[in-house]
Amino acid sequence: MSLWQGILLGLVQGLTEFLPVSSDGHLVLVGALAGVSTPGVFVEVAVHAATLGAVLVVYGRRLAAVVLGALRGRADELRYVGLLALGTVPAGVVGLAFKHAVERTFDSLWWAGGGFLVTGAALWATRAAGGERSAPGAGGAVGIGIGQALAILPGVSRSGLTVSLALRAGLHPAAAAEFSFLLAVPAIAGAALLEAPEAAAGIHTVGAVPLAASCGVAFVSGVFAIRLLLALLRRGRFYAFAPYCWAVGLFTLGYAVWRG
Repeated sequence: MSLWQGILLGLVQGLTEFLPVSSDGHLVLVGALAGVSTPGVFVEVAVHAATLGAVLVVYGRRLAAVVLGALRGRADELRYVGLLALGTVPAGVVGLAFKHAVERTFDSLWWAGGGFLVTGAALWATRAAGGERSAPGAGGAVGIGIGQALAILPGVSRSGLTVSLALRAGLHPAAAAEFSFLLAVPAIAGAALLEAPEAAAGIHTVGAVPLAASCGVAFVSGVFAIRLLLALLRRGRFYAFAPYCWAVGLFTLGYAVWRG
């Protein structure tokens, strides 16, 4: 991977990880268009880990308050941690049980294109969704977690599905975004741990400098993307990303047909 390819992938990852347009799907598409060859899903997981830093920049204070409150036995924080744990289980099960099968989907433009179309449908369904709740119930947390598990597939947006399902569960837009982003912390950290044994080989293959550039750009653009998404949620315009996802999905499928 060259330096400019690393910067490009980092920018794509940072902007699309938190905007509801699927970072993995874009990485698959951009990788195919730019001719980037990477080992397994190592680069994808590495830049995902970089965007975890963006979550901590925006939500670090809230996360610390939740953790400290839970450690002190406060009921509200304990309940919130429990809900995050429930939401984490589906992705953990899928990631451990189907790791190699999921990795194979990252070589397929067909999977990415179909995933974009699914994401667009989920976003469009939020046009009249949302409420005033500050957190989901247990069933809602599991449902949001299932959405996160499905988003392991390329083209299916993690933020798109989790925020959409949170809005459908009656959460206030700001609360829906908060739950989605905090739910990303254990999911991304877990994926990074699964790929840790392959880190040395991955860095050797793609190059330390391009990978570092990719992660740095992903972090900075990730902070920008989170703040942009929050602004759009406050305006009730979350569904506006649906046409974009449909357009990219159709383009990806068309490109797959053209490539044969």
